[in-house]
Amino acid sequence: MEQSLQSLSDFDVYLLAEGTFDRAYEKLGAHLTERDGRQGVQFAVWAPNAKLVSVVGDFNQWNPAANMMRSSSAGVWESFIPALGQGAIYKYHVVSNYRGYTVDKTDPYGFAAEGRPRTASRVWNLENYAWNDGSWMSNRAKRNSLDAPVSVYEVHLGSWRRVPEEGNRWLTYREMAPLLAAYVRETGFTHIELLPVMEHPFDGSWGYQTTGYYAPTSRFGTPTISGILWTAFIKAESASSLIGCRPTFRKMRRVSAISTDLISTNMATRGRENSRTGTLLCSTTAGTKSKVF
Repeated sequence: MEQSLQSLSDFDVYLLAEGTFDRAYEKLGAHLTERDGRQGVQFAVWAPNAKLVSVVGDFNQWNPAANMMRSSSAGVWESFIPALGQGAIYKYHVVSNYRGYTVDKTDPYGFAAEGRPRTASRVWNLENYAWNDGSWMSNRAKRNSLDAPVSVYEVHLGSWRRVPEEGNRWLTYREMAPLLAAYVRETGFTHIELLPVMEHPFDGSWGYQTTGYYAPTSRFGTPTISGILWTAFIKAESASSLIGCRPTFRKMRRVSAISTDLISTNMATRGRENSRTGTLLCSTTAGTKSKVF
């Protein structure tokens, strides 16, 4: 492989083959970068059983022969495409070694995706959002100590509140951020648990049929705007921990499917609240006492 095309070091490849490459999202996927003085996008995908892989999209009229990728011994295929920028739509065109099976695949490490029912990935830069949550992070362990109270509010963003005057549409990340943060704080919850916010094509799955673990769903706005929701929780001090989804929001720097904030909580009660604004799932535990809301 030409050095100008290679984004993974020999050590990266070693960890990937070993199954311990915990920060693979920093190298795999689509990353805006510069190669040989040219701005563009570095693509990398792990496809060890592929015969051929190429990048296809609007930029090359979805022509599989236009931007072929090169493979390494670890099964990683890479390609640098100059002159591509944020928002570019793409998929991987894969030809399998198994009976020549051919398919166009969404990027499993993509940071953004098209809105449903379309399923292509989008190039996105996650480095331009300032999180400003250093103080919260430094106090997180204390707030999550064994003797700290825990009261969990579980919510599905698409069902929590709608805008009936505008076709019953969802709220955007920006719209729901102050409303949800204020509601959780006013009702006394210490933790927020979001049903999956990763990209998924089918509304009825509530996010559990995920197609992009690193891409916040485009239903409510862009990946950059999704960070506003996290910031609102921190400012309202309504989230001692954002269970199960913080890595999707905060830099999406960590694996959104395996959350570092996940807390195993024995919920003694589970209530359901119905209102004109949607259906809420509430689960609470505060010390040894529980209450149904």
